[in-house]
Amino acid sequence: MIASSPISLLWGGQIMKATPKGNRLHIGLFGRRNVGKSSLLNALTRQQASIVSEVAGTTTDPVEKPMELLPIGPVLFIDTAGIDDLGALGGIRVQRTRQVFDRSDLGIVVVEAGEWSEFEEGILAELLSRRVPPLVVFNKVDLRPPPPEALEDLRSRGIPWVETVANRSLGILELREAIIRFLPDEYLNAPSLLGDLIAAGQVVILVVPIDLEAPKGRLILPQVQAIRDLLDHDALCVVVKERDLPAALDRLRTPPALVVTDSQAFAEVAAATPPDVLLTSFSILFARYKGDLPELVRGALALEELVPGDRILIAEACTHHPIGDDIGRVKIPRWLSQYVGGGLECDQVSGHDFPGDLRPYRLVIHCGACMLNRREMLSRILRCQRANVPITNYGLTIAYSLGIFERALSPFPEALAVYRQFAGSGKAGRGIEVQGEERGGPGIR
Repeated sequence: MIASSPISLLWGGQIMKATPKGNRLHIGLFGRRNVGKSSLLNALTRQQASIVSEVAGTTTDPVEKPMELLPIGPVLFIDTAGIDDLGALGGIRVQRTRQVFDRSDLGIVVVEAGEWSEFEEGILAELLSRRVPPLVVFNKVDLRPPPPEALEDLRSRGIPWVETVANRSLGILELREAIIRFLPDEYLNAPSLLGDLIAAGQVVILVVPIDLEAPKGRLILPQVQAIRDLLDHDALCVVVKERDLPAALDRLRTPPALVVTDSQAFAEVAAATPPDVLLTSFSILFARYKGDLPELVRGALALEELVPGDRILIAEACTHHPIGDDIGRVKIPRWLSQYVGGGLECDQVSGHDFPGDLRPYRLVIHCGACMLNRREMLSRILRCQRANVPITNYGLTIAYSLGIFERALSPFPEALAVYRQFAGSGKAGRGIEVQGEERGGPGIR
């Protein structure tokens, strides 16, 4: 059993004391070059997080600054390059800035006080199209006041604004208060990873295979977060390797409320777990925690429509060095080729890279997104919906391919209903048999 301890868990070879970036509120700073975004970030964080210069375009790449913003808690400020950057290199900077739109929970539009034009309206439109709450900051009000007509227009649309002089820290307290006041509801009411699935005092078994590439003493981030969430909800947590699951089940006086497994061990764990015990995987938990589980279930059903030669996109949030039998680059393509009866054309992207044009793909298969914040994952799902391209994730893909999809969705009634409606149409396929494979590769499965 895992108990609370002052000893920090290891992740990625480092002690896990800080809140992971993916669990922080992401606040993006957008605007023209030289309007004072970097000065604003430095004033907010009370540190020299960004280089400040009179030369336009000093910030060349997004600058991230994690901090505790009381009473909110852990946040991540992202200072971006000016969206009006020029030239070939400027175009690359603008593209990287646009990626920040996809992962911002709150967007701060910084404008020099005397200015307001279609350019700033365009930034607002980008944020609003992604359903990202905007907050306008009129900086350098010591030089010129904000245009009255701009203020009236913002007021009529319910868009808040603050006036600042960032290099003198004037208006920063008001900006902090505005950030707290207009915090997105979904951040205040963030879904629990496991807490709503179990009751205090119940036992949950986490099946944690030891990966081929896992450094000594390391647990991957989703496993660490699952343990912490169970402790936060006063549940009892038993952590075992897959080969020890039968012994753990035998020693329990009562059956566990839930078994959660690494997706690569799904077949073995499903065979060992009594059918009346709820079963799922870390990856499927994160499909709900970071994304939209019913929509990703619908995406998995598109596996029935794949034919040999189809092109699919495999997206990973982390940028680990792939091993020889990598889950995303090797195993899933191999299993899918076996499922559809022929080879598929598979493209891979990692980190914050995600194609602007998804039309060439018949399906997008995403990792569990433990390294992304929920906003970025929801943005990717929305982008797929607009392109009419189904999207699912690793755990759902593996469960469907193995023929244990309904079992893996048993803890989630809403998602299970989506599958049962599909299965009732007679379209659901059979699973494949996966055996004799070693498990490996960092990241969530």
